[in-house]
Amino acid sequence: MARRSAGTPFLLRLSLLLLLCPGGTLGCASVAVGSPVVPLGSAVTASCTIRSELCRGLEQGKVRIAWMLDNEPVAGSQRRGPGGTEVSNLTLPQFNRTQAKLWCCVEWNGTKQRVGMAEIRAGYPPAKPFNLSCILNLSDYGLTCQWEQGADSHLPTSVMLKCAGSRAQAVTGCTPQGSHRRCTVPRRLLQLYRQMEIWVSAANALGTAESEHLCIDPMDVAKLDPPALQSIQSIPFQTDCIALAWKVAQSNAHMELQCELRYRAPEDPAWALVTGIVGQAGTTQCCGFLFGTQYHFQMRCQRSSARGYWSEWSLGRNYTTHEKAPTGKLDAWWSARLAGAGGRLEVQLCWKPPQRREANGRVLGYRVTLSPRRRSRDPPTVCNTTHTQCNFSAPAGTRKVYLSAYNAAGESAATEVILLERKGQPLAGLRAVPGGERSLWVRWEAPAAPAAAYVLEWQRVSSEPGRCSTCWQMERDGAATAALIQDGIEPFQRYNISVYPLYKDAIGVPVHTAAYSKQKAPSYAPKLHLKSISKSNAELCWDPVPVEMQNGFITSYTIFWANSTADMSSATVNPSLSSFVIRELKPSTLYKVHIMASTAAGGTNGTSLTLVTMVLDDIEIQFLFLTLGLIFVLLILLLICFQKNGRVKQQFWPSVPDPANSSLGKWVPAELQQEPLQVPGVREPGLATISTVTVLEKAAGKQLSAWGKEPATETTGTFPALPQPYVRQEGPGTLGRGWAAAEPCQDPGGSGETVQYARVVGDGYKGQQHTLPRLYLRSSSTQPLLLDPSPSPKPYENLWFHGAAPHGCPGDGGCPEEPPATFPLLQGLRISGAEELHD
Repeated sequence: MARRSAGTPFLLRLSLLLLLCPGGTLGCASVAVGSPVVPLGSAVTASCTIRSELCRGLEQGKVRIAWMLDNEPVAGSQRRGPGGTEVSNLTLPQFNRTQAKLWCCVEWNGTKQRVGMAEIRAGYPPAKPFNLSCILNLSDYGLTCQWEQGADSHLPTSVMLKCAGSRAQAVTGCTPQGSHRRCTVPRRLLQLYRQMEIWVSAANALGTAESEHLCIDPMDVAKLDPPALQSIQSIPFQTDCIALAWKVAQSNAHMELQCELRYRAPEDPAWALVTGIVGQAGTTQCCGFLFGTQYHFQMRCQRSSARGYWSEWSLGRNYTTHEKAPTGKLDAWWSARLAGAGGRLEVQLCWKPPQRREANGRVLGYRVTLSPRRRSRDPPTVCNTTHTQCNFSAPAGTRKVYLSAYNAAGESAATEVILLERKGQPLAGLRAVPGGERSLWVRWEAPAAPAAAYVLEWQRVSSEPGRCSTCWQMERDGAATAALIQDGIEPFQRYNISVYPLYKDAIGVPVHTAAYSKQKAPSYAPKLHLKSISKSNAELCWDPVPVEMQNGFITSYTIFWANSTADMSSATVNPSLSSFVIRELKPSTLYKVHIMASTAAGGTNGTSLTLVTMVLDDIEIQFLFLTLGLIFVLLILLLICFQKNGRVKQQFWPSVPDPANSSLGKWVPAELQQEPLQVPGVREPGLATISTVTVLEKAAGKQLSAWGKEPATETTGTFPALPQPYVRQEGPGTLGRGWAAAEPCQDPGGSGETVQYARVVGDGYKGQQHTLPRLYLRSSSTQPLLLDPSPSPKPYENLWFHGAAPHGCPGDGGCPEEPPATFPLLQGLRISGAEELHD
C-alpha cells in the first residue's frame, strides 16, 4: 500500500506532461469564435471541441469543459458532438474589453488544464481625419501635408496620404512613420502648376474613413523664403518718413511677390503693419514715425496671387529716427510761500515729462526763467535741471514763471506757469475706490463754479515721498468727474489723496480723502500694557499699529479676557482709542487678556497678557496705611510726652527734691548737733518723698521763737528735755517747695493720747522751680511723727526753715521777731535733701 500511494503523484505528474506536450493537446481541442475583432460592447460567441481519442489520458474519464476569459472563469454549455467529441458553446452578451484571451480548459483529476485559446479584440471603426493642410517647400519642392486623426479606435489602423492626378496617373502618396500625423510627398510624384487631389485614408478591421479631398496646385501652397532687409534711413531731414531697402530670396526671384513691413518701438504694446509693398521693387518709403525714437523692423512676402503661404518674418533690424526740438506744453504744478525778512517768494515747481510724441527725442533737461525768451537775448535762468522738480526763490509779487524742455535738436517753446492763489471753491465731494491691486479710481462732485482742470495729489502715508512727478497728475478736462491713478500705487498701503480744482484766476481749496487699493488683515496686533489695576478694574493701554502694518483701515479693536474658571469675555473698542478699562473683575484672580485688531478683510490676534487683580483697592490700602501711621505717630507722641513733659511725668513719676541738699539741711539746732542720724533700711512709699523730718521739742520752761530765740512769754505746754524720735525717708526724687505746719490731734484709736502727726502735700513743680510741700504736724513727747492722707484743718503758718523767710516776709529783716502766741512753736524741723527752698 505504501508503494501504491507513493506512485500516485508520479502518475499524475506524468499525465500532466502528456497533456501539455505538443502532441498531446493541440490535436485534441479546437476553439472557434464568431469574429476575432468585434465592435466594442457587442456580443461574442465561441465554441470548443474536444476529441477524446486524440487527448491522451482522457479516454477512461468523462470530459468536463470550462471557459476562462483571461483569468476570470465564464460559464458555457456542453454537449456531445458527432464522432465521440465533446462540444462546449459560449456566448458573451457584451464584450467591453479592447483585447482579451478566451481559454478552453478541461478538468482532469480536479485541476483545469488549458487546451485551446482564441484572441479577441474590440474597438471602433477609424475616425475621419480632418484639418488637412499642405505646404510646398521650395528648397526641395517636397509637399508636406499634416492632419488630425480624431478619436482612437483601439484597433490597429493603417493611415495613408493619397494623391491623384500626378504624373503617374495613379493614386500614390506617402505613409506616416509611427504615430506621426504628417508625411511628405516627394517632388518626383508631383506636377507643379497643375491641380492635384489630396486626401487621407484610415482603415482597420471594422472599416475605412477618408478626410475631405483637397484640390490644389502645389505652387499655390508654396511657402517662400523671407527677404533680407538691407538699409533704413530718414529722408528727407526734418520729416517723419524713412526709406527702406531689401532683397528677396534667390528661390523667389522668378515669382511675383507682395510683401508686408512691421515695426514697433520698445514701449509699444503691438506692431504697426505696412501692407501692399511690391516685392520686386526692393525699396519703399514709410511715414508717421516719431522723432528720436528707436524702432525694430521686420519684413515678409508671398506670391501675388495670394494663394500661397507667407514667408517667415525676416531677421529684425533696429533704427533710430532723427531728433527734433520738443513741442507742446508741459503740465506744471506748484506751491509758493513768502519767506525771510525781505519777503522773497519760495517756489516749488513740479512738472510732467513731455509725452513721447512731443519729446521728439531724449530730453536732456529743463529750464525755468522769470521772463519769456526773446530773440535779442535769453532771460536769466533760475533753474536748470534734469529732474522734474525745482525749488527756487523769486522776488515778492512774482506772478509768472516760464518752463521749457530741451534736447540735442533744440528747445521747446516756453510754457507759461501762473502762480495763482489757492482761494477758489472746493469740490462738493470726494471719494476713492480700488481700481485694481495697483490703481485707484478717484471720483468727485464738481464745484458750483465751472473748473478749467483738476490736479490730483496722492502720497503713501508714512513713506518717503518720491519725486514730484510720481505723486500728482493733471486732468485738463474741466467736465471730468473721475480719474484713474496708477503711479506708485501698491496694495495694502494707505494713500492720502487731494484734489484741487483749477479756475481761470484761482486755485480751489483742496479736498482730501484716504484709500487702499486692496486690504487684508493687519500684519500684527498691538501689544497690551497694564496701566493700572485694582481689585475689580484693570486699565489697559496699547500703541496703535503703524500705518504701514495696518494693511487696511482699522475698523475696531476687540479685547478678550478670561480667568481659569469663567468663560471668555470680550469688548469692542473704537479704533481711535488706545486704552480700555475692564470692569467687574474678581479680587485676587489671575486673568489672561489679549487684543485683536480688525480691518474689513480680517483680524489679527496679539500676544497674551497675564494680570492678577489686587486684594484691596488703592484707597483701602491708603486708608490702612494712614490708620497704621496715625497709630504709630500717636505712640511716638505719647512716648515723647512721657519723656519731655514735666506735668505728665509728675503725674506718673513724681519727682521730690532731696532736702539733704537744701540750705535748711545745713541748719541744725544746738540740741541736735550731737545726735546721730538714723537711716531706715527699707524705703516707705508715699505721695511725696521726704529725706528727713525731725521734730524737736523746746526745753522745759522755754518757748522758742520762730528764729530760735526765747520768746517773751512761755507757752502753755512743756516739752521733755530729751529730743523726740524723728522720721527719715529717702528716695530718688526731690522735695517740692512749700511751707510746713503742724497741729495736735487725738489718737485715731480713741486712746486719747497725743501722737506725732504730719501730712506733706505737694503743689507740683514747673521747670527747675521746686515747691516745698505743706506739712501739718502735731507732736507729743512720746509718739513718733505719722503721715496722714487727709489735710489738717489748722496749719502752722509761722513754721519756717533755715535759709528761707516766713511766708509773706521779704527776707530782709522786715518780719516780726516772734511768731503769734497762739501757735505752739516747734523747736526745730529738719528736712534733708532739698537743694533750694524759696517762697
